[in-house]
Amino acid sequence: MIANDEFGPETVLTVYDPKTGMKGFTVIDNTTLGPGKGGIRMTPTVTVEEVARLARAMTLKNALAGLPFGGAKSGIVADDRKMTPKKKEELVKAFSRAISIVSPKKYIAAPDMNMAEKEIEWFVEANGYRRSATGKPKKMGGLPHELGSTGFGVYHATVVAAEHAGIDLSKSTVAIEGFGNVGWFVAKFLSERCGCRLVAVSDSRGVIYNADGIDFKKLADVKKKTGSVVNYIPGQGTCCEDILEVKADVLITAAVPDLISASDVPKLKFRLIVQGSNIPMTHETEKLAQEKGILVVPDFVANAGGVISSYVEHTGGTEKEMFEMVEKKIRENTKYVLERFSKSKCSTPRECATKIAVERIRNAK
Repeated sequence: MIANDEFGPETVLTVYDPKTGMKGFTVIDNTTLGPGKGGIRMTPTVTVEEVARLARAMTLKNALAGLPFGGAKSGIVADDRKMTPKKKEELVKAFSRAISIVSPKKYIAAPDMNMAEKEIEWFVEANGYRRSATGKPKKMGGLPHELGSTGFGVYHATVVAAEHAGIDLSKSTVAIEGFGNVGWFVAKFLSERCGCRLVAVSDSRGVIYNADGIDFKKLADVKKKTGSVVNYIPGQGTCCEDILEVKADVLITAAVPDLISASDVPKLKFRLIVQGSNIPMTHETEKLAQEKGILVVPDFVANAGGVISSYVEHTGGTEKEMFEMVEKKIRENTKYVLERFSKSKCSTPRECATKIAVERIRNAK
């Protein structure tokens, strides 16, 4: 059940194409600041309720980032691991045609889970307007998310948050949940620029753990050649859920939603959690983590690098301008939220960040 409030959602679309079997959703949460902006994810379990939660996160993310975008999100119900590339192309194009009634006028798409620049190319081809999506291939004038804009932003949020929490990253240990586009870049930047010791990394097939440290370049090579981080040697391979039981100073979430539940909080041994993924836990769970002394940087603060990149692409900016803007905005926003949190009566950084974003939307109205 999707709840409505003063901000939205304004539009909820459920689409289906009998010919291809495509089923999907688009939720345009709020367009006060501009057209709804948000990615398309493709998973077999995505629901309209999940998409609505993500769309609201995008509303807050864009407002906090100071971008002229509203919030929106889409989902296609499908398992791309069980289909041919041709079938996936058919589904993406069918979805694009189905939501063309709102895109690009009210909704601008982008990559998300299992949707990269190739899929966005298909989406734009079917839609007919290049401005219907960002994250396009360079040949279409895009700034692909494969450049690592989201991970780059999460890295900078982590640096600022660690300093706020009194954590010396050069002497810290880090666990990363998810080794896709976001997790890969965060691992790279944290290990190569800060000297962090990666002790655990997960993907859809499990977790690799090594208390003495995991070599990033070797891990990236293993992932590319074997398809999973669990084949890294030396290290102990375990199931995906075990990432939450790892002893490390910092946890970066970078993949699945609802990763951490309230019942998981007692076993968490982290000092800092930076949400590179969207909605990895509920606000109530974040409160429990905060009460335990774990600083949690919320998703719409930490992982806004992707949508900032989208804005630069949308306005015709360059790759260099994109990275400069991501670094500047993510650092400024993370610092502002955490400093305001320290001085306020908010229970969590998310509550504080939400108030800031809401103030901006209300002022725009």
